[in-house]
Amino acid sequence: MTTHIDGNAVASEIRDELTDAIETLASEGSRPGLATVLMGDDPASQTYVSMKQRDCEEVGIEPHHVDVDGDAPADELFDTIETLNDDSDVHGYLVQAPVPDHVDYRQVIRRIDPLKDVDGFHPENVGRLVAGDARFRPCTPHGVQKLLEATGVETEGKDITIVGRSDIVGKPLANLLIQKADDGNATVTVCHSRTADLESKTQNADIVVAAVGVPELIDGSMISEGTVVIDVGVNRVDADTEKGYELVGDVDFDSVEPKASAITPVPGGVGPMTRAMLLYNTVKAASLQTGIDVDLP
Repeated sequence: MTTHIDGNAVASEIRDELTDAIETLASEGSRPGLATVLMGDDPASQTYVSMKQRDCEEVGIEPHHVDVDGDAPADELFDTIETLNDDSDVHGYLVQAPVPDHVDYRQVIRRIDPLKDVDGFHPENVGRLVAGDARFRPCTPHGVQKLLEATGVETEGKDITIVGRSDIVGKPLANLLIQKADDGNATVTVCHSRTADLESKTQNADIVVAAVGVPELIDGSMISEGTVVIDVGVNRVDADTEKGYELVGDVDFDSVEPKASAITPVPGGVGPMTRAMLLYNTVKAASLQTGIDVDLP
């Protein structure tokens, strides 16, 4: 019987556990604050920002938001970043990607105060993660670890294949899973568009994480019986629905599900966890900046 890993349920538990920490900080006069910055009017980005703002309100984090005109020079966005770096009411913030073509996103990341970089993308935070002393674990990789933990899937000694080498998911997740820790100690293979014989890499894995952004790339023929499958992908494909599309993962759920011992659905798997871990990092940032100790889940 295949276990369907319910990301909504696990995320809800984490959010509930964060409430006590948020109230502890608030009682000391430091309610956590999270800011979102949106440059331009991309509809998908507007939706993501609205969801993050709503998440904050639901758990007691103070939401802040800044809109920057998409046609404005890069310096206007950089000035916004400097303002947020200096704002003591904002403990963490993110600049929603993508940014307009005339803005170098790498420069955006480098200008964010590493103590407020709740995405975990600043080079200082990336370096600390690789060194085994993470300040903020990037939200999606950390969410994957929490899902495995909640499902009772141990990573120690396991062969894990990650399909995808992005800076956001593949690379940081590989670094986290190989570290000497209860939620690490795995042997990790990272695959990508130049990987030869991808099927052999996924068939030999105890756990497969699909994070490549290709709709339903991983099918049942590529998975062995009893594999745990984590699908990070969210892809919009044309469909005969009211909206004219549907969301699918990087995994062909129908063919993989019968062979997997556990699998995440899309939607409702990794996505809710990414947002929950953003709240987690914001609370941690507030604790680090104020010196107020809190218990984190």
